[in-house]
Amino acid sequence: MKQNSPQKTQNLIDEDRTVDLPIYSQIWQWLKHFPSGLAVGSKNPPHSSASAAAALISASFGCFYMMVNQHLTVLFKSWDEFVWMLGSWIPGSHNANKLFGEIGPYSGKETLLLFGWLCSWFWLHNLWKRKNIHFSFMFFWMAFFLVAATLMNWHPLFPYMPLMPTK
Repeated sequence: MKQNSPQKTQNLIDEDRTVDLPIYSQIWQWLKHFPSGLAVGSKNPPHSSASAAAALISASFGCFYMMVNQHLTVLFKSWDEFVWMLGSWIPGSHNANKLFGEIGPYSGKETLLLFGWLCSWFWLHNLWKRKNIHFSFMFFWMAFFLVAATLMNWHPLFPYMPLMPTK
């Protein structure tokens, strides 16, 4: 009689045990092994990391750009009015109904964020088309823009910023 190897015996035991388990345990067993199929990889992997780097860095740049515009709108009333005019296309930007309120100049800041994000994404993508961007470079600039945007929102560093929106 032929002996089964210890590994083969363990696999047979595991297969038998899976059938005897309740449905929620079977689902859990499947979920534990789910990403293993994703680790195989793509048949056509990308040749460069430029697209991902451009997308991630430009998203964090958009946040930074919105905070720069936030500071400019606080400092210059004419810029605030211009930014609000840019955001007039967003529903609720100008709303006379007191019940629903209005978005106000924030709609223009969102518009400029969208503009800054898409323009920087397009520019970085074309600049880095077929280059491999190192993860450390990508992470540094992503973190830099996000930390800078967060610090620009912190009142003690910029005492001229109001704590609450004013009209």
